[in-house]
Amino acid sequence: MFKHVEPYPGDPILTLNEQFGADPRPGKVNLSIGVYLTEAGKLPAMGSVLAAEAALAQTAGPRPYLPMEGSAVYRHAVRELTFGKGFDGIDRIATAQTLGGSGALKVGADFIARYFPQARVWASDPTWDNHHSIFAGAGLTVEKYPYYDAATSQVDFRAMLAALELLPAGDVVLLHACCHNPTGADLDDEQWRELAQLVKRRGLLPFFDMAYQGFGRGVEEDAFAIRHFAQEGIALFAATSFSKNFSLYGERCGSLSIACGDAGQAANVLGQLKATIRRNYSSPPTHGARIIERILTDGELRAGWQAELDGMRARVAAMRTALHQALCASMPDGDFSYLGKQTGMFSYTGLTAMQVAAMREESAVYLVGTGRLCLAALTAASVPVVAQAMVKAIKTPLTK
Repeated sequence: MFKHVEPYPGDPILTLNEQFGADPRPGKVNLSIGVYLTEAGKLPAMGSVLAAEAALAQTAGPRPYLPMEGSAVYRHAVRELTFGKGFDGIDRIATAQTLGGSGALKVGADFIARYFPQARVWASDPTWDNHHSIFAGAGLTVEKYPYYDAATSQVDFRAMLAALELLPAGDVVLLHACCHNPTGADLDDEQWRELAQLVKRRGLLPFFDMAYQGFGRGVEEDAFAIRHFAQEGIALFAATSFSKNFSLYGERCGSLSIACGDAGQAANVLGQLKATIRRNYSSPPTHGARIIERILTDGELRAGWQAELDGMRARVAAMRTALHQALCASMPDGDFSYLGKQTGMFSYTGLTAMQVAAMREESAVYLVGTGRLCLAALTAASVPVVAQAMVKAIKTPLTK
C-alpha cells in the first residue's frame, strides 16, 4: 500500500539537532537551532514564568477545551503586546491563539489560500526555510525578492523596493518584523516608513513574522514595523511566537493577528480564522497560554519578565562582541565586521556549506548549512572553540 511513499530527507535544521545529539565527542557545540541558552549552556526557566506557574498551581482545576480562537485574556494581552497598549484601532484587529509561530503562519497561509487564491507570496532572499514549506504547502506560489547584500552584510533596501514596486496589487509580502532569520540584517525605522508607503500605494498585503520580539532592540522597539503599518491603516497579518522570549518552546504559544478595515470586517475574519483552526487542530492548548496571560496582566510579573528578557538580549550582544574579538585576534587580516552590523539571535557568517561541514566534522561545531550561526547558544567557554573552528575552516582549502 505504501511502496510509493518516498523517504523524508529531514528538516535542514532539526535534522542537524538530531545529529548533534548523537555526536559522542566531548566539547561539541550546537549553534544550529534557534534557541537561547544561559551562560551554563542550558535552556533557562525564567523566574517570571516559574512564579506565574506557581501561582496558577494554587488555583488548579479542570482543563476544558479552549474556544477555537483561544483564551480571550491571552488574545487581548498578546494583541496589546503586538500593537501597543494605546493603539486606538484595536477593535479592528482579529487575533487568534495559535500553536506557536509556525501554527500562526499555517493558519494565515490557509486563510490566504481560501480568500486570496490568486495571490503570490513573496519572501525575502534568504528567509527561514520553513516559510517556503508552509506557504507552498497551503497551495500558494512562493517567490523571492532581493533582501541581503553579502558585500555589505546589510539589507539591499533599494533592490528590495525596486522589486516590490513591480508586484501586482493583492500579492503578499512576507516580512520579518525584527531580528531577521537567518541574516540578522533588519530595516531601520525610516526604511520601514518608506516601505509602508510603497505597500499602501501598491495595494500589497504584508505578512509579518515576529518570532524574536525583545531580542533586537527591546520589546516595544521590535514591534515598530507592525505598529507603524497598522497606524497607517494598512491591512496586515502578524504572526508572533513566544517560544524564545518566554522560553516556553515546548508549550507552542503563538498568535495570528489580522488588521482589518473596521470592527465588522475583523469579526468576520475572526470567524473564518476559527473555521480554519477547526479544520487544522480544533483548539489550542491551555497551559502555556495561562502562564503568558498571567505575566502580561500582572504588573510585577510583567516587569520581572521584561527585565529578564533585557538581560537575555544583553547576553546575546555580549556573545556577539566576544566572538568578533576572538575572530579578529585569531585572524587579524579577516573581515568579521558583519557581526557588528547584524542584530538579534543570529549571524549570517558567509561561510560556505563545505566550510560548515568541515567545522562539524573536524571540530564538532554545528552550524546550519547556509552559514547561519545562533549567537544565543554561545557561552564564554565556547566562544574560543567556535572562533578557532571558523578560522580553521576559512583557512583550509577545500577540494571536495
